[in-house]
Amino acid sequence: MKRDIFIWVFLAVSVFYSFSQLNIRVLDLSEVLKKEPIDQTQFTVQYEMSWISNKEKPDRRTTETMMLKVGQKSSQFYSYAKFLTDSILEADKAAGAPQEVMMEHLNQFTGQANYEIYKNYPAGKVTTIDQVSISKLKCEEKNDMPVWEIGEDTQTILSYSARKATCHFKGRDYEAWYTEEIPRSEGPWKLQGLPGLILKAQDIHEEYIFTCTGIEKMQREDFIMYGDKNCEPVSRKEYDKVYERFMADPIGYLKQMAPNVNVTIHNQNGEAATPRNIPYNPIELN
Repeated sequence: MKRDIFIWVFLAVSVFYSFSQLNIRVLDLSEVLKKEPIDQTQFTVQYEMSWISNKEKPDRRTTETMMLKVGQKSSQFYSYAKFLTDSILEADKAAGAPQEVMMEHLNQFTGQANYEIYKNYPAGKVTTIDQVSISKLKCEEKNDMPVWEIGEDTQTILSYSARKATCHFKGRDYEAWYTEEIPRSEGPWKLQGLPGLILKAQDIHEEYIFTCTGIEKMQREDFIMYGDKNCEPVSRKEYDKVYERFMADPIGYLKQMAPNVNVTIHNQNGEAATPRNIPYNPIELN
């Protein structure tokens, strides 16, 4: 059976400095629609995530709005763009919208962060669902808890009283601010394990910064949705190698994984471009 693949390519190149980002998205509506509920959402937390992709250009930061959905037993951390897309498609499904409309909505919101992180799903595990070019990956790991040292410093964040804590986690040293006024041991990305919700966190070099910008208690029925259709199970080491290969030669990687797909990249001047060795600064260093 013939299968249509829709590919959108985004290449951002600045003429003022040597820096580029490439995002190749393969959108499959059936995969989105076949997600299943795994937990009921209790509240959502919105974060602004800011990071340095190119350590040689620390003044050039990438920002993305991220969402943390906290359920009774698990949580989901992913981009606000995916959060909006999921919400709209759920409404489309309920209204019986045609697939053409749903495909338009699927491509309406885009972001730089393709991954979805599920903490404590399955129980005792952290599962990352990601798409690197045309590769769809599932990385399931032990739910490692940071070992925190709680300090005496306090500050107010979004009207909540927050206390400072520090840890070494996944190769970086972090400082975080958490509030016991929301007694859930949750936070952005894979950070957790404190006696309250993490409102702000950053590594000491400020290469990755998470700042809470809003919290909402659910007033309606909502669920954390999960789907791993057509995902390849990989270890963390294999997952990292996929990223390294892609960032070294993204077009070459795509051609290797999908030899029948033709992709032409143009820069902002309309000239053909072959990006290679894209700056790569992963949040996990070990």
